[in-house]
Amino acid sequence: MATTRTATTQWKGSLLDGSGTVSLDSSKVGTFDVSWPSRAEQANGKTSPEELIAAAHSSCFSMALSHGLAQAGTPPQSLETKAEVTFQPGEGITGIVISVRGQVEGLSAEEFQKAAETAKANCPVSKALSGTTISLNAELVG
Repeated sequence: MATTRTATTQWKGSLLDGSGTVSLDSSKVGTFDVSWPSRAEQANGKTSPEELIAAAHSSCFSMALSHGLAQAGTPPQSLETKAEVTFQPGEGITGIVISVRGQVEGLSAEEFQKAAETAKANCPVSKALSGTTISLNAELVG
């Protein structure tokens, strides 16, 4: 069964002088302030489309990697995934780096790297973001 998730942005003013709020409507977990300076310069307590993409990508990747590892008979004890989305004003999103540290018993570093590469290629958010370069750093710990 398909699911649809919804977020709404209310924006006032021009790009450079305006600001807005993004509400996560489906989950109702919060409303977050956004502005051009928080996107193109320092966050200053506000979010950006790129931070929201990073959140979506890191969580989707973690789910895909966890599932792949479990299907191979080596479910992870833990995964810590960070997604860094780089935004260049005038160009857009110029790249994404996914860094994952995983604790998985019975798996070699090479096998973990291969599983992480598969998750990167197949998680739905990676597929949706295929127009940008996605890099991966995978480290097996413990």
